[in-house]
Amino acid sequence: MTIESLSLVWTPRLLSVLRFMSGLLLLQHGTAKMLGFPPGATPPEFKLMSLGGLAGAIELVVGILLVVGLFTRQAAFLASGTMAFAYFMAHAPKGFFPILNKGELAVLYCFVFLFLAAAGAGPWSVDAARRK
Repeated sequence: MTIESLSLVWTPRLLSVLRFMSGLLLLQHGTAKMLGFPPGATPPEFKLMSLGGLAGAIELVVGILLVVGLFTRQAAFLASGTMAFAYFMAHAPKGFFPILNKGELAVLYCFVFLFLAAAGAGPWSVDAARRK
């Protein structure tokens, strides 16, 4: 087998893995804010009826959708916008460079979710099962 043929086999599957893992990582932010899990992960200044509360609700719902691969394009697009908003609201005012303003994760999430919005869920997803 050549590298190209291996790529054709594994690229769609690894897209599913990327969706699943990034969904789990986003979901943990939502569970921390909305459910207090894991204990001690909720930010001390968190208020349910705030932008952080709205972000937590989006992270929780969209994280679940991404993990199972349901409505992936729409969920990923919403997640991408949420991460861009978070970056410009919480990080960019602290300085231009993401390494200095602690915004690298928000920027990375934003572009991973934007990619998923364009690429879709991959073969290991509810979206793929619904198409069959």
